[in-house]
Amino acid sequence: MRYIEPHAHMVSRTTDDYRQMALSGCVAVSEPAFWAGFDRLSPDGFDAYFRQLTDFEPKRAAQYGIQHYTWLCLNPKEGEDRALGQKVLACIEKYLDRPNVVGIGEIGVNRVTQNELATFRDHVSFALERKQLILIHTPHLEDKYKGTRMIIDMLKNDPRVNPARVCIDHVEEHTVKLVLDGGFWAGMTLYPNSKCTPARAVDILDRFGSERLWMNSACDWGPSVPLNVPRTALEMRRRGWTAEAIDRVIFQNPVRFLSQCPKFKLPPA
Repeated sequence: MRYIEPHAHMVSRTTDDYRQMALSGCVAVSEPAFWAGFDRLSPDGFDAYFRQLTDFEPKRAAQYGIQHYTWLCLNPKEGEDRALGQKVLACIEKYLDRPNVVGIGEIGVNRVTQNELATFRDHVSFALERKQLILIHTPHLEDKYKGTRMIIDMLKNDPRVNPARVCIDHVEEHTVKLVLDGGFWAGMTLYPNSKCTPARAVDILDRFGSERLWMNSACDWGPSVPLNVPRTALEMRRRGWTAEAIDRVIFQNPVRFLSQCPKFKLPPA
C-alpha cells in the first residue's frame, strides 16, 4: 500500500508517528498551517511557526523517507483579528518561494462571523494574485452546512477562482455534494469522535464515487489517529474495493490535486 497524507498537523505529533506512517506506506505529507492551541497576538509567532513548517519539519519527515509539503495562512480560529491577518499575509510573502510550500491554507471560517469572512476573502485574493493552490477549512457541527454554503457562494462570485485548484476540507454527508457540484475538490477528515469515521468515509465514497475526493487524518492536538488513511483503506478492501480503486483515492487523487503546484514532485516509485 502507498498513500499520501494530504492534511496532517505534524508539528503536534512525535517523530514516532512519522515512523509508523512510513511503515504503513506514506510517501508524502502536506501540512496546513493551523491553530497553536492559543491565539497568537503578534506576527512574530507566525514567523517562527512558518520557519518550523518550511525548515524543521521537512528534515524530520525526510529521516523516514517522507516528503513534507506545507500550506501557509492565518488559521480561521484567529481570523477575527483583521489587523493581525494583514500582518500575517505580509509575513507569508517571504516564505512562498520555499521549496515545500504548495499553497495557502487551511483558510475558511470558524464561527462564521463577518470578520472571519473578510479575513477569508483577503487570503483568497492573496492566493489568487500569486497563483497559489487553496485549501479550505469548514466549521464544525451545526455551523458546517451554513459555513460551507457561504464559502462556496463567495468563491463562485469571484470570477478569478478556478474550482479545480481549491480543495474544501472536512466535508461530511450533508456537505460533500455541495462541494463536488461546485467543481471543487473535497477532503474527508477521518477523526475518531467527529467529522468522518473510516466507516462513514467509505459510505460517502460508495454513494458519491471517488472523483475529486481525498481522505486525511488531520492528526492534530485533539483525539486523532495519524494512521487513519491506511485504516480506512483496509475498510475499503473489506467492502470489496479493488486495489486500483483504493490507490486512486489514497494516492492518485492527492497527487492529481497537489501536482497543480510545480513544486510538488515525488521520486520515481
